[in-house]
Amino acid sequence: MAVNKDQERAAYAWNCVRTVNNKFSDYKNLAKSAPALIVSNGLMQTLAFFESKKKDEHYKALNKHVIGWVSKQVYGDENGNFNDLIDKLANESSMPRYMMATQEALEVLKWIRHFAPALDKGGE
Repeated sequence: MAVNKDQERAAYAWNCVRTVNNKFSDYKNLAKSAPALIVSNGLMQTLAFFESKKKDEHYKALNKHVIGWVSKQVYGDENGNFNDLIDKLANESSMPRYMMATQEALEVLKWIRHFAPALDKGGE
């Protein structure tokens, strides 16, 4: 049975969401707001903002999840990290590739947003 791209996104998002610990509602709320930040400010700016907040485990986790998906899907990089992805987006991306990266980020966030409430037990 063939797996489509949306199923891949769902599986990736589910695995990411299951790794989040401690005050899950903070991660859930951040995941809900992330697409609006990307649409209004841009993908690189949003990733940079999340990176600046990396002392907060939820920003750090969500940034890692988005970077991991975009790096793999757009650039074929299995070990994506913030610096490498920003370098590629800023220096190596054509407009269509940058738009594809943005779309992939939004698509995986859609799944993360669906799964996060399922595991939120009210911050228990």
